[in-house]
Amino acid sequence: MYRVMIIDDEPAIYRLLSKMIDWSAYNMEIVGTAASGIEAINTIDDLQPDVCFVDVQMPFMDGIEFSKLAKVRYPDMAIVVLSAYDEFQYARECIGIGVFDYRLKPIEKKDINDTLRRLFLYLNNQREARGEEPEISSVAKASYSLEKVKEYIQTRYFEVDMNVSKVAKAFGFNQSYLSRKFKSETGERPVDYLLACRMEHAKRAALAGKQPYQVAKEIGIPDPNYFARCFKKYTGMAYSAYQQSVKKES
Repeated sequence: MYRVMIIDDEPAIYRLLSKMIDWSAYNMEIVGTAASGIEAINTIDDLQPDVCFVDVQMPFMDGIEFSKLAKVRYPDMAIVVLSAYDEFQYARECIGIGVFDYRLKPIEKKDINDTLRRLFLYLNNQREARGEEPEISSVAKASYSLEKVKEYIQTRYFEVDMNVSKVAKAFGFNQSYLSRKFKSETGERPVDYLLACRMEHAKRAALAGKQPYQVAKEIGIPDPNYFARCFKKYTGMAYSAYQQSVKKES
């Protein structure tokens, strides 16, 4: 579970956030609170939060000063600043510090949930970068659908940056989880399914007499040499040979 700390001098904010949000849906839990930046700085080492929700206006040490100190001590920690002031200066300072998000009060459930979805992906990416196993949210597990994943690939296989990692992130999974789940249900890896979508398009294009370099661009593989290797591996013959064999059969 990812650990969350709420830093605000208004007790009502903690009560609101704890009741408004299903933290477990994002594999998060509130592990502590603080009423000021000073209190937070003195307890953060014990709590070890992955995420801090911080009010801008607090006594003794405001949210901006706290964020500056916290990011030096814990550069990977995600900070979400809460403010009743829609002022560009605050937002600009937050960007400079490296704050994850800046949300206005009164807090809207939709806005916080949007932040939490992005936070979950950010924290998972941090784990993967450290070589650790990322979390799988219960929201992602519940929303998994093989047909939806297939449809996503079928309608986007031509994008140059399309890969399994992009598919996984689109559904809130990590890559290893998606690969295991997909293979357990289909017997093939999602990367093979993506290749099949691309190569079936290439076969149809070959029948239409298109040149291989044209087809390579159409299916998201702009490198013609790599396309040629993929096509031969998939069909068992070179692109030109495939075209000739089809002509003979017809």
